[in-house]
Amino acid sequence: MSLADKITMLMARPGGENAQKDDIPWWMRYAGRGLGTVGSFIAIILGLLNCTGIIFLNVGCLIAGIWQMLAGFLVIVCEAPCCCFFIDYVQVLSDKVESRPYWNKAALYMGLALPPFFLCFFALSTWFGSGLIFATGIIYGMMALGKKASVDDMRTSAANLEAGLGQPTSAPRATLVTNEQPFSFTGPPVTK
Repeated sequence: MSLADKITMLMARPGGENAQKDDIPWWMRYAGRGLGTVGSFIAIILGLLNCTGIIFLNVGCLIAGIWQMLAGFLVIVCEAPCCCFFIDYVQVLSDKVESRPYWNKAALYMGLALPPFFLCFFALSTWFGSGLIFATGIIYGMMALGKKASVDDMRTSAANLEAGLGQPTSAPRATLVTNEQPFSFTGPPVTK
């Protein structure tokens, strides 16, 4: 495969369609991808700045900076493989991550962003760099929730709940036994 073919294949990828992703607005899809790409570049640069904490013998900030740079690189590989086309298996990894549900990407990005906070809590570069990766995870989490119901659907659901026609989804109901009776330790249950 020639270099031109690789570049063409990489540039055509951002619109990769998946069955579960059809109901997501286009602007949210590109917001997640854009914040992931730009935020990762910023996280790498600020992670390098965190590594200067070794000058003050702060090993926690050194480890947080290295972690933040690696997390930024992984997010760039997943979100913008065209930035790393010189590495052979970037496209394979990116396609594998892209085929996963949105909540998997959200959990991955949030999980990658948390350790630098615990290692170097008081550095602004940690808050801003890893915060952008965490915000990317939040956007993907919102995408995993899907679209909100229409106003008419929400009104109908609220009216049904007020009228007692529908059951609230948060209260579980037993469906195994149709003639359930209350449980009593002091005497036999009272029949209705």
